[in-house]
Amino acid sequence: MGAGAHPLYRHDDSVVHRAPAEVKIVCLLVFVLAVVATPREMFWPFAVYAAIVVVVWRLARIPLRWILPRMLIETPFLVLAVLLPFAEGGERVDVAGLQLSVTGLWAAWGIVIKGTLGVAAALTVAATTSTTELPMALSRLGMPAVVTSVLVLMIRYVDLLTGEASRMRMARLSRGDSPRALHQAGAIAKGIGALFLRSYERGERVYVAMLSRGFDGSAPDLAVIGAPPRAAASQWVVAMTPAVAAVAIATAAWVLR
Repeated sequence: MGAGAHPLYRHDDSVVHRAPAEVKIVCLLVFVLAVVATPREMFWPFAVYAAIVVVVWRLARIPLRWILPRMLIETPFLVLAVLLPFAEGGERVDVAGLQLSVTGLWAAWGIVIKGTLGVAAALTVAATTSTTELPMALSRLGMPAVVTSVLVLMIRYVDLLTGEASRMRMARLSRGDSPRALHQAGAIAKGIGALFLRSYERGERVYVAMLSRGFDGSAPDLAVIGAPPRAAASQWVVAMTPAVAAVAIATAAWVLR
């Protein structure tokens, strides 16, 4: 994995990639809040939100075949949404021979559409923001230095832990393990426990090494150490366009409701 990369990062040089990371984070937060605040009974705002996301994908040169498989991360929430029409009470309606709750159907629709748009927007930011930009951006947005330092360490060691988990899986397979067999669940659970203990012990060793090098519990301000200049006003105006449009759409939806 290259410097500054993470599994969700897509290397490119688009206008979205070049946008300051702190602006993209604020834009994402405002966009998601606007989507969540939109009445679920209104359908047209969500179609416009989806169009905004697709336009940003085109500007970032993110193909659908790359991002759609990564959106499967929301599958557990979709399963919950499918169960709601059967579990909720109140007024019921007949759909294809099934008695479904009206309240549950609206709740399922809200979870599916708002969750999908939120995941799509978050993946867009992740695909266009490297790991070297994220801590600096959070520091500039006022995040405590200790939190950004923890984030830096987490990003650094999550790749190591992923690699170690992959090697442990390969070791099990080479010894005749069948991950799909139910009787191997105990071995998999023991492997997860061993990985947790190794991670904990590695964290202690890293902390001791930091103390031996003079770490006193305070962290430096990452926004002033070799960082590029802050985002200009013109960059804020341009990059915040999707968020401003989302706020306008949510406001219109409430007015026309």
